[in-house]
Amino acid sequence: MVGTLRVVALVCLVGAAVTGCADGTGARERSAEQMLEDANDTMSSLKSVTVAMTGGAGFSMRVTTDLRSRCTSKVAWGNGARLEQIRIGETDYVRPNRTYLERWKGSAVSGRDDQERWIKVPADSAEPGDGLSACPREFASFGKATKGRSTEVDGSPAIELVVTDKADKGGTYTFQVATEGKPYILKVVYKGTGESTTTSYSAFDEPLGVRAPAEADVLDATAGDLIG
Repeated sequence: MVGTLRVVALVCLVGAAVTGCADGTGARERSAEQMLEDANDTMSSLKSVTVAMTGGAGFSMRVTTDLRSRCTSKVAWGNGARLEQIRIGETDYVRPNRTYLERWKGSAVSGRDDQERWIKVPADSAEPGDGLSACPREFASFGKATKGRSTEVDGSPAIELVVTDKADKGGTYTFQVATEGKPYILKVVYKGTGESTTTSYSAFDEPLGVRAPAEADVLDATAGDLIG
């Protein structure tokens, strides 16, 4: 009997962190900060991901990226302006529509149709204006995180991690993190005093397929070509 008790005690000491013993309690649950840190690490190690964001005034953006130097993006504004972009290393291919060009230039653009060809520019160029996307995305912890309710995102079980930051008074970020499989960040909802945005993540580590447009469809701004 004494030998049996010693064996049980040894098993409890070795396995307490996983199964719990004596009082029947299990391992300590991970904190919201730890769960968010795991999610950030998982997202940072991805080889590809698609990011979709919506905001006020009809704004939307969709980016597919390798988180390094290859990505595509489509941005739209409520006033009808649109900008498409392909970034490959140090080169951008951009395709703005007429409304975007007029918004950027502040005056009417000649011609009757939207610009159909891509414009080749250096990736570090300030032109053709706002809406350009960088391929890297930052996934880092900030503020104070607390656990929220269990939920689902497109059928995937998730938990809400609610983050507040003293530097953003009145602002709240709700991270929805997958609870089955890898702890991907599936969605982030930001609600502030003057704006709100929803950012969704999908296509984790799927083939990227980012390619330059056909040469015949490209106007090379570095060679002096002009928008038609």
